[in-house]
Amino acid sequence: MSDFSDAKQGTPHSDASSTSVERQSWLNRTVVGAGLTSALGDFCYETTTVILPGFLAVLGIPAAVLGIIEGVADAVASFTKMVAGYIADKFGHRKMLVLFGYGLTPIGQALIAIALGWPMILLGRIVSWFGKGLRGPLRDAILVQAITPETRGRAFGFHRAMDSIGAVVGPLLGVALLGWAQNLSWGTTAGPFRMVFWLTLVPGLLAVVAFLTMVKDPEHSPNPALKFFSTLRGLPASFKRYLGAVGIFGIGDFSHSLLILAATQLLTPSMGVLQAAQIAGLLYVWRNVVQVVFSYPIGILADRFGSLPVLRFGYALGALTAVLTGLAFWLKIDSIAALAGIFFTGGLYVAAQDSLESTVTADMVNPETLAISYGALGTVNGLAKFVSSASVGVLWTVVSPIFSFGLAAMFMATGTWALCRTSGR
Repeated sequence: MSDFSDAKQGTPHSDASSTSVERQSWLNRTVVGAGLTSALGDFCYETTTVILPGFLAVLGIPAAVLGIIEGVADAVASFTKMVAGYIADKFGHRKMLVLFGYGLTPIGQALIAIALGWPMILLGRIVSWFGKGLRGPLRDAILVQAITPETRGRAFGFHRAMDSIGAVVGPLLGVALLGWAQNLSWGTTAGPFRMVFWLTLVPGLLAVVAFLTMVKDPEHSPNPALKFFSTLRGLPASFKRYLGAVGIFGIGDFSHSLLILAATQLLTPSMGVLQAAQIAGLLYVWRNVVQVVFSYPIGILADRFGSLPVLRFGYALGALTAVLTGLAFWLKIDSIAALAGIFFTGGLYVAAQDSLESTVTADMVNPETLAISYGALGTVNGLAKFVSSASVGVLWTVVSPIFSFGLAAMFMATGTWALCRTSGR
C-alpha cells in the first residue's frame, strides 16, 4: 500500500486482520485530505486573526473588547464541540457536519469584512468559531479511526503541521496584501483590512471542496441508546482528572490575538500603528512557523516517550510565554528580536498542546465514546479560554497588562502542576 493510498472503510467491529490491512500506512488519503483541509481552513481564518487587532486599532476599539470577542467565540465553539461529539457518537453522522462547519468559516469572514463596529465583528467571529467547534472533534474522531494507536502522535503531529502551514502562508500573504493595499486610494484607513478579509473567502471555500473529495469517514455504527449525561458521568476517572488540569491551564491560556495586540502596542511608539500591526502580524506568522517545524517532531517524541510527559513540558512552556509577555510590558521592550523570542516560545507550546491533547484523550477513553470525549475536551478548553481571553483583556485595560499576563502565568503554571499529578489510563 502506498503512502497516499486510501484506507478501506471499516467498522470498530471488523476483525483484526481487516483492520491491519486497512491501516498499514498512517499517511493515508484521509490523513492527507484532513491535513490539506485544515491548511486551507487556517489560511482563511488565521489571516483574519493576524490582522484583526490592527483592524480594531484603526476603528478605535480597546483591548478589553478584543478579549471579549475572542472569549465569546471560544465559548460558542466549546459548547458546539460537546453537542457535535454527542450527535456523532449517537447517530454515526460525521462527515456532513464537518463539511457544514468548514462552510461557516467564510460566512463569518464576510461578516467581519462588512463590519462598521465591534458588534458585527463579534457576530462574524461567532459564526466562524461555531463552525470550528462543529468540525473539530468529529474530524479528530475520523482521523483516529483511520490510523493505528501506535501512530497517533505522528499522524496528529502531521495534521497540526499542515494546519499550521496554512496559518503561516495565509497571514504572510495577508500582511503583504495589507502593505500593498495601503498604497491604493481608500476613503478610510480600514479599507485595506476589508480587502484582505474578502480575499480570505477563497481558501475557506477550497477547504470545503478538499474535505468533500479526499476524506473518507470510516464506518461508524450508530449508538441510539447513548445518553448524554450518563455517558459523561461514565467517562474514566483519569480522563476527568486530565480535563481538570486542562481547564486550569486553559484559564490562563489567553488567545494569541492578545499576543499580537501586545506586540502592536509595544512597537507603536517607535514605528506607528500601521507598521507596528504589520510587524506584529509577521511575528505571529513566525509563531506559526515554529508550530509547523516542531509539530511533527513532537508527535514522534510522543510516540516514543508517551504523549502525557511531552504535553507536560509543553504546558510549562505556555506558562513561560505568559511570564515573558508580562516582563515585556514591565521593561517596555520594543526589540523585534526579543518579541520574536516570546512568539517562539508561544509557537512551541501550542505545537505540543494542539498535537497531544487529542492523543492523550484517545489513550484514556473507549472508542465508542471518542467523539463525545473530544467534545468534552473542546468544551473545557473553550470555556477556560473564554474566561482567560475575556479576563486578560479586561484586566489589561482596567489594571495593567503586567498584572493580567502575570495572573495568566499563575493559572498556566498551576495547570501544569495538576497535569504532572495526572496519570494515563
